[in-house]
Amino acid sequence: MKALVKKDAGPGFVLRDVPVPTIRDNEVLIKVRRAGVCGTDVHIYEWDDWARGRCVPPFTVGHEFAGDVTQVGSMVSDVKVGDRVTAEGHIVDGRCMLCRTGNAHACPYTKVIGVDRDGCFAEYIAMPATNVWHLDDAISYDVGGIHDPMGNAFHTALTADIPGAAVLITGCGPIGIFAAGICRAAGASRVICSDVNDTRLALAKQMGATDVVHPNELEALVKRVTEFGVDVVLEMSGVPAAIHQAFALVRPAGRVQMLGVPAKAMTFDFATELVFKGVTVYGVTGRRMYDTWHQMTRFLRSGMFDPTPVITHRFPLERADDAIAAIKSGAAGKVIFDIA
Repeated sequence: MKALVKKDAGPGFVLRDVPVPTIRDNEVLIKVRRAGVCGTDVHIYEWDDWARGRCVPPFTVGHEFAGDVTQVGSMVSDVKVGDRVTAEGHIVDGRCMLCRTGNAHACPYTKVIGVDRDGCFAEYIAMPATNVWHLDDAISYDVGGIHDPMGNAFHTALTADIPGAAVLITGCGPIGIFAAGICRAAGASRVICSDVNDTRLALAKQMGATDVVHPNELEALVKRVTEFGVDVVLEMSGVPAAIHQAFALVRPAGRVQMLGVPAKAMTFDFATELVFKGVTVYGVTGRRMYDTWHQMTRFLRSGMFDPTPVITHRFPLERADDAIAAIKSGAAGKVIFDIA
C-alpha cells in the first residue's frame, strides 16, 4: 500500500510502498478515505527540536482520519466490516489509575498514532477496536477525518462554562476557528477571536465569531464591550505575548483554558497574572475519552455546528510537500488528504 513515511532523521516525508498492517485479535483494519494534516505533522516534517526529542523513524505519519472497516480481529464484536468510522488516535494502557478514574486523556502511557507508532497517511491503518468511533451516515468522510482537532476544540471549550459567557479565543488556527463555532452553538453571548492572520479571522467570523481583531486592537475592544474582562479565554496559540494578553484580559475569577503550547520556556508573573486575580486555569491535552466524542456527535447531529467551512485545501498523498506548504503559508484553514 502507499504510505507517507518519515524515513529517517531529517526534513521531509517519503511516499513509499509498505505492507498492509496485520491486525491483532483486538484490532480492526481500516481503509483510509480522508486524513487531516495538522501542525504536529509540520513539526515532524521539518524535524524540529520537538520531533527530534519525541519521534523514532521510520514510521508512517498522520493521526487524523476517517474510512471504512475492511477486517476485524477475532475478539472484536462491536465493529463490523463495512462500518464507516474514525478513531481516537491516543492509544492508552486502560489500566493505570488515570484511565480507571475517567482521565484516560492524561494517561502517561499514551501512544499517539503517527507520532509514536504508524499512523494514517496511508491506504490502511490498524487500530484497537476500543478506539474506533462510528460515524453517522450523514457525517461525511471529510468531517469524520477531522474529528481529532475538532475534539481538541470541543474539549477546550466545553470544559468551561460557556452559556451566556463572553469568550475570547487567542489564536485562530483550525482548532481556534472550530472553537468559535462551538462556543456560539453552546450559547456564548460574545465570541471574540484574535489573530494576526486576516484569512483565519475571516474563517472565524464565518464560523460565528461576533468580533475578529488583531492582537494590537484586542485590549481596547475587550474594555469597550465588557465590564471587568472576558469570562473565559481559550488560548490556542502558544505565543507568549498572546498568553500574557489572555491573563490580562480575563476578568477576576475568570477562567483560562490552555491548549496552545509555547515553543520554549517563558516567564510568567503568577502573582499578578493569576493568583491575585483568582483565575482558574485548565490545561487541555487530547480529548476526554469518550465524553468529548459524544459531545461532538451530538453537536453535529443537531445541525448547530458545521465545521465544513474550515476545510479549505485538499491534496493527494503524492502532494504532501504542497499540503505542508499550504499550512505554513497561513493561507489555509484545515488541510486534508484525499486518499481514496
